[in-house]
Amino acid sequence: MTSDVKVIAFDADDTLWINEPYFQDAENEFAALFEHYMPHHSIKQELFQTEIKNLDLYGYGVKGFMLSCIETASRITEDRIDFSVVNQIIAIGQRLLGRPIILLDQVEETLKALYGTYKLIVATKGDLLDQERKLANSGLEHYFHHVEIMSRKSHDDYRKLIRHLDCEPKEFMMIGNSLKSDVIPVVELGGVGVHIPYVTTWAHERVETEFVHDNFYAVKELTDILDALPLIS
Repeated sequence: MTSDVKVIAFDADDTLWINEPYFQDAENEFAALFEHYMPHHSIKQELFQTEIKNLDLYGYGVKGFMLSCIETASRITEDRIDFSVVNQIIAIGQRLLGRPIILLDQVEETLKALYGTYKLIVATKGDLLDQERKLANSGLEHYFHHVEIMSRKSHDDYRKLIRHLDCEPKEFMMIGNSLKSDVIPVVELGGVGVHIPYVTTWAHERVETEFVHDNFYAVKELTDILDALPLIS
């Protein structure tokens, strides 16, 4: 692995802590409200299509999810949705916002080993208030030099972040569970991308084709990067 790396960025959701399983639970709760209209899998597919359509409007996060749920419910019921059901959808979203922060295995061990040798940052997507709350509740905030909460993770977003950090692309490493958002844009800019898969990934983040590049690394466990990084004894 390149010895030029000075800045290591971590995705947050499903890289530092659990996230996607909570959304899947919320989707199942939502589908159960309308199971007399169509099967669960069809309802969840309708919801997914609404979420993708609305990404440019609402961005990523729980609030956009709730609005997409209400829109989907209106469509499924042909605009006959009852306000009591809308309240139930809002309650699903509020429970989602209140779910506990559970760190993934080896996260704090890895951050402790890297802290002081590399400049560590968080680079994640999502709702600003929600992501700030999760980081504050995680107990990890003191490890990070900078926190970047993005509306999306495009080449331009990473380019701006690297410029803000006053480093070269080759000095920037991004670690995350999404090839699409965390790895490929960074590698294509000349940075280093490390993919650590999670047990489940939102369909929108999946990449079906194999990705191969000299600056791309796949690890099974987060602590694997400690053996690969040359400045770690």
